[in-house]
Amino acid sequence: MKKMWGLGIEVGLVSHGRVRTIVGVIALFLLSMAAVQAQTYTVMYDFPSGGNGANPTNPGNIAQGRDGSLYSTTLDGCGGFNLFGEVFKISPAGTFKTVLCLNNPKYTNLGGPYSGVTLGTDGNFYGTSNGGDYLGSIWKVSAAGKLNVFSPFSAEPNIFGPNAPPVLGMDGNWYGAATSGGSGCTYGSGGCGGIYKISSAGKKYKDLHLFDATHGGNSFTPLLLASDGNFYGVTSLGGTGGGFQFGPGVLFKMTPSGTYSVLYDFCSVSNCLDGGLPYAGLAQGTDGDFYGTASTGGTRKYAGSSPGGVVFKISGTGVYSVLYNFCSQTSCTDGNYPLGGLALGSDGNFYGTTFYGGAHNYGTIYQITPAGVETVLYSFDNTTGAYPEGTLLQHTNGVLYGDTHNGGTSNYGVFFSLKAGLPTFAQLVTWWGKPGATIGILGQGFKTATGVSFNGVPATTFKATGDTYISATVPAGATSGKVTVTTASGTLTSSQVFVVQ
Repeated sequence: MKKMWGLGIEVGLVSHGRVRTIVGVIALFLLSMAAVQAQTYTVMYDFPSGGNGANPTNPGNIAQGRDGSLYSTTLDGCGGFNLFGEVFKISPAGTFKTVLCLNNPKYTNLGGPYSGVTLGTDGNFYGTSNGGDYLGSIWKVSAAGKLNVFSPFSAEPNIFGPNAPPVLGMDGNWYGAATSGGSGCTYGSGGCGGIYKISSAGKKYKDLHLFDATHGGNSFTPLLLASDGNFYGVTSLGGTGGGFQFGPGVLFKMTPSGTYSVLYDFCSVSNCLDGGLPYAGLAQGTDGDFYGTASTGGTRKYAGSSPGGVVFKISGTGVYSVLYNFCSQTSCTDGNYPLGGLALGSDGNFYGTTFYGGAHNYGTIYQITPAGVETVLYSFDNTTGAYPEGTLLQHTNGVLYGDTHNGGTSNYGVFFSLKAGLPTFAQLVTWWGKPGATIGILGQGFKTATGVSFNGVPATTFKATGDTYISATVPAGATSGKVTVTTASGTLTSSQVFVVQ
């Protein structure tokens, strides 16, 4: 037997087939080691005491802008801890800038910007505030900080208090959930909330669905517009599952016209082994199924009285399975209490965070495969951040970005990046359209773009605006499939399938 490369691996001089097998195992081992070594965690911005931003919170949606910067919100900021917060941006190089202070004396409904933002087709960012005047608001802000406030909410029985950013539907309207109000809901001081839609200009508003506790209540997360044109989401309470006074939440489906159905009731299994209390939205995998996290429940093998939590998978017809149980490792070093959701990476795996657990019990960043194999990529240690609540974003440069609610020098949170060797890609601002429609594409190297193709059919018209955004017209004869952008550095392929309507 002979030891190789100082790795403590012994290779016997045996048959050629076995040698090939062992060499293959060694190669895979070396590749996995290289992947681990390639992971680089960086604190890009340390939120200061009383300074620019403080306490990023759930869901805190992060959006990549046309300029390649990352945009989101903090709960506090602009020199005070007043729960009015701010909209900020940070470049991939780490340059931080306050885009807008939300303590605008002209408006009384901008308090509580838990939402983060969503990028619109117009280049503006859309978000919500759930407090201030108690009712909350929907607003949009330009990259330069110009604010436009929509205030469609009114007192019960209408819904109010939105917590998450709205999502653009295929009809051009915005859709979202509010946490309070509604009718026929008997628990909680604020009611169960519901789902709304509002026109792009903010002038036409409609309550689409009111939660009634039995079929779910209190949705704090963004809706997911799925490839079938319907919306999918979770409620953190309600439903018929056991284990909690007001119900442990549901998974639901809703059509753009408002037809609502429950796909799954959490805690339908004894002791909530299937998970409960989901606080994050869903991600659609390349297989068309939906993936997400529930903050508590599961087997909790080493958690004791800790929340635990699970990663789950569910089909569009409601077939549910648990992919991973947190606290499966001693002292919950694999993570505990996942408040954030999952981001589908350009390698086909999912990436997420846990609020607790890890080597120091300040939370983790983890990877999980569609088959349920979990790997901790980073354990927060308070100095470099603590207690992440939001969902990660993968930038088109391949890097993962996120923030923590606490930790850092002043204990008001950090904004971080994690380089995990993921490939670059192109991101479609909208993944649907008819021939002749113009769509936006995010990426990099677009100043040198020489062509854009829709499932192999070249676009005759495209225009780069800077190096990180390009618009292209859907060509006649295009069919549904991936979009590619050819640049001097190579070809970028879209992470989504473009659907030709």
